[in-house]
Amino acid sequence: MLAVLPCTLLAQEQTQTTREEYIDMYKGIAIAHMERYGIPASITLAQGILESSCGNSYLSRVSNNHFGIKCKRDWKGETVFHDDDAKGECFRKYDTVEESYLDHAEFLDKQPRYDSLFVYSSTDYKSWARGLKAAGYATAPDYADRLIRIIEENKLYLLDREDGNKLYAEAHGATSEEIETAVAADGIDPDSYRVTINAHRGYNVYRTNNVCYIIAKEGDRYEHLASLFMVSPKNLRRFNDVAKDAQPKKGDIVFIERKRKRWEGNSLLHTVRQNETLYSLSQSYGIRLKSLAKLNGVRTDCKLNNGQSIKIR
Repeated sequence: MLAVLPCTLLAQEQTQTTREEYIDMYKGIAIAHMERYGIPASITLAQGILESSCGNSYLSRVSNNHFGIKCKRDWKGETVFHDDDAKGECFRKYDTVEESYLDHAEFLDKQPRYDSLFVYSSTDYKSWARGLKAAGYATAPDYADRLIRIIEENKLYLLDREDGNKLYAEAHGATSEEIETAVAADGIDPDSYRVTINAHRGYNVYRTNNVCYIIAKEGDRYEHLASLFMVSPKNLRRFNDVAKDAQPKKGDIVFIERKRKRWEGNSLLHTVRQNETLYSLSQSYGIRLKSLAKLNGVRTDCKLNNGQSIKIR
């Protein structure tokens, strides 16, 4: 992995991102990925801080690579060459930082050598840090200690807990308005950090709750979308819990496979915001509408109240 400099040193120049700024920019993505993959948000952020020097390192600036992930044989994307353990090593290059964060989650999720990490709770950051080092993520002998030190110095472990955004905001002296904003954001909205995982026939394909979906365009019809994604119009409407004569509107989430019966992340509850419906939550979280209604003992068309708690698993 990359040689890194403390963020506090880099922050001395005005153009450099500070550690606090870095955390504020990417903690939402880290929390969302914790919900989807089970990787502690504190670990993701600490690795990003360490590997990219808070986004200020040369590699992160030229390639958006915030985790020092090298090309490997299965990498088909763009590359950039940089001196690391050896001269001119091949590193992955991304269009956006968000893509780097997604690839980091997928990298840990899919590589067999990291399988043992997922037996640990998402609140057990120390075991995750030591497990990453033991699995060979980095060559630095004190890699685990450095991650733990970053997490504890910045109280990133608070983000791993339920109501993590609120706890973190309170611990860092946020104003009442900022805390209120953090509370609203703490119920994970899978659409807030939408990242393309693929593209097909002119549509970006996204994923939430391990279910793939697209965003409808102006003039789309289920019949046309069904032909593009090789499912029947009947099944496509069933995937999205809509009537047999319904058609999508521009901006609608359209699932191209069957939604889950419950949320597969760590959160148990969603706090209802203004104008949300059970149907909109079922689409946002990738949960079947009837399953969500049954989970909460309500009708599928029930009216939700602002601030109401809805079970999502």
